[in-house]
Amino acid sequence: TKLPVHIAFGSCADQDKPQPIWEVVLASRPDLFVFLGDNIYGDTRDPAVLREKYARLAAQPGFRRLCAEVPILATWDDHDFGEDDAGADYPMKVASQEIFCDFWGEPAGSPRRRRDGIYDAVTFAAAGRRLQIILPDLRYNRTPLRKLDLGGMPYREWSKKLTEAGGEVPGPYERNPDSAASMLGEAQWRWLEAQLGEPADLRIFASSLQVVADFPGWEAWINYAEDHQRLLQTIRKQRADGLLCISGDTHYAEISRLDTNVPYPLWDITSSGLTEVWPVTPPNSRRRGGVLREANFGLLTIDWDSVRASVLAQAIDVTGKPRLEARIPLGSLSRA
Repeated sequence: TKLPVHIAFGSCADQDKPQPIWEVVLASRPDLFVFLGDNIYGDTRDPAVLREKYARLAAQPGFRRLCAEVPILATWDDHDFGEDDAGADYPMKVASQEIFCDFWGEPAGSPRRRRDGIYDAVTFAAAGRRLQIILPDLRYNRTPLRKLDLGGMPYREWSKKLTEAGGEVPGPYERNPDSAASMLGEAQWRWLEAQLGEPADLRIFASSLQVVADFPGWEAWINYAEDHQRLLQTIRKQRADGLLCISGDTHYAEISRLDTNVPYPLWDITSSGLTEVWPVTPPNSRRRGGVLREANFGLLTIDWDSVRASVLAQAIDVTGKPRLEARIPLGSLSRA
């Protein structure tokens, strides 16, 4: 098996809009494409509607070319799980799991069809190197979000005032300090702990939601205080060197890095959306560089050279121009 060198990724693709981004994705000649969720906007409690929306994505000419030319990995986020900001209480989740697995070609005996969620991990190995890609499920078991107290003001009105004032605009959610609040559930946590104990030179943690961003107010790992800390502790406990995160959901691209209370710097490359664009910037003290509020995809270019092994992480716009980038030496992703 050849190790992937170019790994493209993206999220948030409206099946009813033109998707010109696939031209530049294919021009980057990726060895692999990772869908990070909101791969369609299902937003329904009717399985027939969900299947029909997947069929519309399948009919997109660029997507069809991608499927023909590039191996694909996928996870889901809320809209393809089924509803905006949905979690464990979404009533159609079992049907949605089956529809997801059917669409993305999971075989009949796949664990993704039987588990409490579609979490999965894939390892590529060649020439003495190992690349692990971990795809958690942040929906199937997720306990309810905690909303900000806006003093009775509707969020739309509150955010409009902040926008008019010219500041950054957080979303409507806040950190949930409840120790029982979780996105993963206990079975998935045990699975993830085992995955992080596997040997790998580079681990890509392919999260539908931002892992590193600090209080954007929208859905993110930071809203689940216990999960966030447990992830960092598990990386440390399992001596899981070589991990970097890719994420979606936001409708803008940015690169974040966490330097405190971690065994080594934790990077998060957010790419969103393939079609969707958010007009304002939420706060994120861990942002490194700018924010790209245009359609984009992410690209990791891995230099496996043993002397100066590194990952070049980029967010690329619809013209094919890299707009954000960071070079991450693999040697920096390890406990000192």
